[in-house]
Amino acid sequence: MNKPNYLYGIIGLLTGLIVGYIGTNYINQTNHPAATAGDTAATSTTLPPDHPQTGATGATGATGSGSNGGPQAEVNDVIQKARSEPSNFEAQMQAADLYKQINRFEGAIEFYERAAKTRPKDIKLLVALGDANFELKRYEEAERWYQSALKQNPNDATVRNDLGLSFYLRSPRDLEKAIAAFQDALKIDPRYEKSLQNLTQALIDKGAKSAAGETLKRLESVNPDNKAIAPLRSQVQ
Repeated sequence: MNKPNYLYGIIGLLTGLIVGYIGTNYINQTNHPAATAGDTAATSTTLPPDHPQTGATGATGATGSGSNGGPQAEVNDVIQKARSEPSNFEAQMQAADLYKQINRFEGAIEFYERAAKTRPKDIKLLVALGDANFELKRYEEAERWYQSALKQNPNDATVRNDLGLSFYLRSPRDLEKAIAAFQDALKIDPRYEKSLQNLTQALIDKGAKSAAGETLKRLESVNPDNKAIAPLRSQVQ
C-alpha cells in the first residue's frame, strides 16, 4: 500500500460502488455529520515526510441516476444496508470506505466503529480507525487504534511508523516516543525509507544531529535519489 511522502510532496478500496461525483454528491446530500466536515489533512512543511494514506479521489466522467439505478443507487443501497444491518461487518466497512474515499472521515469513523463492535480485533479495521482519526488530527485517538493493531500484528513496520507520527504531530509532541516508534519500525524493516526520513527529522528536532547524520547516511544508501535527502542534509550541517 503506497503512502505518499508527507513533507516532500504527501483507499481506493471500493470498486464498482462509487463512480465520480455521483457517489460524492449523494453522500454530501445526506444528513450525515460527515457531509459538513472539511478536509483536514495536515500540510505543515515542518512535519516528517509521511503520514497515513488519505482517501483516493473517485473516477470521473460517469453519469447515473438514483431513480434509474446506477452508481448513485448503489451508493444509497450500501449506506442504507449498513444502517439497517448494524451487525453486518462487511456492510459497515463498505459504507465507511465510501466516506473515507471522499475524505469524510467523521462518517468513515462512525461506520468503522460499528464494524468494531462485530470484529474488534480485525487488523484492517483497527488500522483504518487509526488512519481516519489521524486525518482528523486526533493523534491520541489514532495512537490508541494503532496500538490495538500492533497487539494483533507487532511486526507491521508501517503501523509502527504511523504510531511514531502520532507522537510527533500531537501538541505537545513527544519526540522520545516518536523516535522509539520509528526505530522499532526500522528493526522490522531496516530499509524502510519513510521511517528513515522520519527518524532523521525527529533526531534533528531533538538536537541529536550526529545521530541524525548517521540515519541520513542509511537513507542515502537505501535510495540516493530520495528527494528528502537534500532538505534533511541542510538541517544536519
